Amino acid sequence: MNYLRTSLALAGITLASLALAADADANWKEKCMSCHGADGQGDTKMGKKLKVRSMTDAEFQASFTDADAVKAVKEGVKDATGKVKMKPIEGLADDEITALVAHVRSLKK
Repeated sequence: MNYLRTSLALAGITLASLALAADADANWKEKCMSCHGADGQGDTKMGKKLKVRSMTDAEFQASFTDADAVKAVKEGVKDATGKVKMKPIEGLADDEITALVAHVRSLKK
């Protein structure tokens, strides 16, 4: 009986993880890809205009924490002069933001 409960619990966790991964991919495509590109390299018209850094660059990824990334999603990003570089992403729950940050981390090469 304990084996069955454990198996069901693990299956539920796996399904929840897969759902969050799917949500992160969908959220990336809907809310981030136009600037950051499908692969995170920022090789898009808007990405080039805004001079976004490549999310695949390990050095760039090391320059910010997950908490920094969550803050960027929630509050947006401004340059040193206060000009908005990235607007906050609205309409995402905290677990969706966490999954999106994990997606960004997965882009590192």
